[in-house]
Amino acid sequence: MSETIKSFLTNDHRTCDEEFANLENKVMSENWQEAIKLFFEFEKQIKVHFDMEEKIMFPAFENKTGMNEGPTQVMRMEHAQMLNVVSLMKDDIEKKDKKHFLGLSESLMMLLQQHNMKEEQMLYAMADAHLADECSLIIEKMKELKRD
Repeated sequence: MSETIKSFLTNDHRTCDEEFANLENKVMSENWQEAIKLFFEFEKQIKVHFDMEEKIMFPAFENKTGMNEGPTQVMRMEHAQMLNVVSLMKDDIEKKDKKHFLGLSESLMMLLQQHNMKEEQMLYAMADAHLADECSLIIEKMKELKRD
């Protein structure tokens, strides 16, 4: 079976989750040198993931369905909210503030889990249904963004 938008982006969620867990572990053990390195890798990865959705998949979905005020708008707002938390976490990493970082990371984990569930259970399935003809092209464009 060929790759779907849902399988591609869900796999990317899992990769981001794994990076995030590794980052939290380094902060918990106060391995700040590794934590800083992993933070920047995680930050880049989550931004690329959001870009794949916001620059490629969402516009294709909106063009096909005419739903500009619907689920994609909610997802964009949630992306912005999560990036705000990530930027606060960057300050904590630089200050080596373990306690505050872990408090923020707990908030981010909850936001991510709720967000990913909505995308994986609803939006991605809708995207696959509406974009079936363009699916492989959309996935290829998203992969190009990941490679950049």
